[in-house]
Amino acid sequence: MNNQLKLFVLAGPSGCGKTTIAKSILQKFSNIVFSISATTREMRSAETNAKDYYFIQRAEFEEKIKQGELIEWEEIYGDYYGSLKSEVDKAFAVGKSILFDVDVKGALSIKNRYSNNAKLIFIIPPSIEKLIDRLRNRKTESEETFKRRMERVKMEMSFAPDFDYRVINDSLEKAIEEVSVIIQKEIGIFNN
Repeated sequence: MNNQLKLFVLAGPSGCGKTTIAKSILQKFSNIVFSISATTREMRSAETNAKDYYFIQRAEFEEKIKQGELIEWEEIYGDYYGSLKSEVDKAFAVGKSILFDVDVKGALSIKNRYSNNAKLIFIIPPSIEKLIDRLRNRKTESEETFKRRMERVKMEMSFAPDFDYRVINDSLEKAIEEVSVIIQKEIGIFNN
């Protein structure tokens, strides 16, 4: 594996801003592509299949697990989420690094599989209060789902020390810049 090609993994609690940061990073770096995850959850109104996620049926996801087609997967809130090995293979085949937006356990699985080529970046919310506000303002889930997400936050935050980098997202522009600097350092080149 080319040591210049990296797997950059953004993780952190729901609502910490990782998806927004990922989208900005992809606009800044033409040498990085996004790993589209597969999921069994329902598609949200603003989402597009094969752009935001590959929305698949539970049986198909379970078959991908059996066939070893996922580099990481987890069941969260009753739905499966996972990263397809084919996404990494496609990126590396064209000489590009790849960016993931996954949960903390998925991030650690990627690191375990790809070791030094995987760089884990934990996105930390500025405060629990701001995280609650962000999740509430989404208006995409029931009160029960919201409560489950909040229960998961403590567990997710406990993994922050296991990551290569930690970025506090108290200012979106600043967080994007910090992640950009990390990527530039790791790839050894500046954005093009």
